[in-house]
Amino acid sequence: MSSRVRLEDVRVGEAIPGASKVVQREDVKAYADASGDQNPLHQDDAFARGVGFPGIIAHGMFTMAHVVKAVTDWVGDPGALIAIDVQFRAVMFINETLEAEGEVTAVDPDTRTATLSVWASVERDGKRVLAVKNSRAQVLLS
Repeated sequence: MSSRVRLEDVRVGEAIPGASKVVQREDVKAYADASGDQNPLHQDDAFARGVGFPGIIAHGMFTMAHVVKAVTDWVGDPGALIAIDVQFRAVMFINETLEAEGEVTAVDPDTRTATLSVWASVERDGKRVLAVKNSRAQVLLS
């Protein structure tokens, strides 16, 4: 774990480092097992194709977890995440690269917190598609 981000070092408009992850079948299976969500959309290619997808899709919460990891890696402590609100906008397919990013939108010196706008995207058919958007996280700074 990196050192904890200090209030004095955070500025509105600052981007947090992005995090990149290739969505692997094994990761989706592990998430399904850990979460108990065994929906066939996340397990069975034939089922997923039967409802219009090219194959299994990652759980929305799998995508959100990647956004959370980007935020907590930046702040330096998973316990510093106070809240996260996300809006899921697109599914993630196997072997796509998920990019999580964010930007500081507010800093409150009285509560020692920062609010971030956060999102996750994927490059699909030559276009950037937002899988998570209109979302925010709040973190406690040291």
